[in-house]
Amino acid sequence: MAPPILKLDDILLTFGGTPLLAGAGLQVEPGDRICLVGRNGSGKSTLMKIAAGLVEPPSGEIFRHPSVTIRYLHQAPDFDGFDTVQAYAEAGLGPGDDPYRVAYLLQHLGLTGEEEPTRLSGGEARRAALARVLAPEPDILLLDEPTNHLDLPTIEWLEDELVRSRSALVLISHDRRFLEKVSTATVWLDRGQSRRLDRGFAHFEAWRDEVLEAEELEQHKLGKAIEREEHWLRYGVTARRKRNMRRLGELQDMRARHRGHKGPQGTVQATVADARESGKLVIEAEKITKAYGDRTIVAPFSIRVHRGDRIGLVGPNGAGKTTLLKLLTGQLAPDTGSVKLGTNLEIATLDQKREELNLDETLAHYLTDGRGETLLVNGEQRHVTGYMKEFLFQPEQARTPIRDLSGGERARLMLARILARPTNLLILDEPTNDLDIETLDLLQEIVAGFSGTVILVSHDRDFLDRTVTSTIAPANPEAPDGRWIEYAGGYSDMMAQRRGALEERRRSEKAEKARSSGASSSPSEPQKARGKLSFKQKFALENLPKEIARSEAEIAKREEKMADPDLFSRDPNGFAKLAAELEKLRTDLTRMEEEWLELEMLREELEG
Repeated sequence: MAPPILKLDDILLTFGGTPLLAGAGLQVEPGDRICLVGRNGSGKSTLMKIAAGLVEPPSGEIFRHPSVTIRYLHQAPDFDGFDTVQAYAEAGLGPGDDPYRVAYLLQHLGLTGEEEPTRLSGGEARRAALARVLAPEPDILLLDEPTNHLDLPTIEWLEDELVRSRSALVLISHDRRFLEKVSTATVWLDRGQSRRLDRGFAHFEAWRDEVLEAEELEQHKLGKAIEREEHWLRYGVTARRKRNMRRLGELQDMRARHRGHKGPQGTVQATVADARESGKLVIEAEKITKAYGDRTIVAPFSIRVHRGDRIGLVGPNGAGKTTLLKLLTGQLAPDTGSVKLGTNLEIATLDQKREELNLDETLAHYLTDGRGETLLVNGEQRHVTGYMKEFLFQPEQARTPIRDLSGGERARLMLARILARPTNLLILDEPTNDLDIETLDLLQEIVAGFSGTVILVSHDRDFLDRTVTSTIAPANPEAPDGRWIEYAGGYSDMMAQRRGALEERRRSEKAEKARSSGASSSPSEPQKARGKLSFKQKFALENLPKEIARSEAEIAKREEKMADPDLFSRDPNGFAKLAAELEKLRTDLTRMEEEWLELEMLREELEG
């Protein structure tokens, strides 16, 4: 095992008298890809800032290798003093770093570099910050919610970039699929302490449940031991005083441990407040269009949304998802066409920018609309502090200003307010931003089990797959032109249908090409010759599947070797060689698959 290049040990940190970190630690070795997980407010971002040297804890040991370079992705990047995004990104480079890498990253992140930082959207600011920290290829990359405000194509590109990166990674993210693909180790921050699993996020939840079950069993055993000792104390035969005092001291220690045990934070318990049932037809859009200047956002698009439908909107940033959402819900009038909303609609909206939050307002005032200490939930009068507990807020936070909450806590607060109001149509614009995994699980259950109708915009592939019944996406995701298509099922279903449509289109094009080629053949050419594959084509058609299988096996071998977290530190040249071989094998595999598909379609065409 390689020596650590960054180590935090026994970190103690208290905020307002409440321990946030109580003996937490983090160890990073070369080639590590660690995901840092935990509830909102558990101290993940704080621990990462300590690792980056931005926060100094009052207690604990910190070791950073003197020659190691560290880059930290800020949640809110500071663009002061920079006239362009290019200048901002280049400022992150060190003396020996390649300046061309900035241009490469900006291009793949959809930026030119000439943008003015003051005019960037949230997604553009996040991409600029990513270019700045990725460009130097540091020894350690600390990424706090790197996928927030990114669209799906950019998230998938970032996944591949990080998998190929030689930097050690520490990641905080709510995106399950992103963590599953990138991470090879997991650090769980829970009740101020950290536990490490040397496996990726895909194995985290089963491991966490095992840990909590073992802890619960240990507490049960401790309780039984206390009962036995108390029984001995009351009814046991008196022995030597020295021994009795020892056992009495042990009993007091056991009582202190049992009394001082802080169990895991509870889970959010909530349901949507019932509203009267809406009409069967919720939304009917007929050939609606929307354009801004010469740019078409929505070409003629029609859809019928029925009660119980759960519809997801996906696509790259700027494709017009939010515009289409506003058109469908009547917040924006179409240029042409019509939108009819159904009867008895009670609409609740979660806005991605959290714009409706007044940061000076207290939690209690926000939840009750300033109407005292109670609110009405499902026809029942509830005290605000009791309702807050269901969303993991402490009673003393009732008078806390919203500005003091973390991003995840603000998202949870807005969710609490929305779910308290009767609704039969939920509109969720990027609802997963900043939510921890447990709250995200609850939101998935709420959306999947909601008796009303849901329309949501999301870049979270796992969330879409678990919740929606259909997905609306641009017909041309690489260059959106205003045409939208509705696919049955979630994100994975949509991608499968797109691949099927693409293969069908290729098949048709190849068949048409073969027909054209046959029609243009010389009249004197024998029909028999035109109706057969050549020997070379036959040989390729029979042998390509074997070559494809061999190539897949070679790819699997190299992927297994690269999954070794110690490989890069042990043999950096070997790591680079493996990465190059893997890239070539994948390219060759794609070429062989396409060649086989073309030959197979040609064979089918010639055989009628």
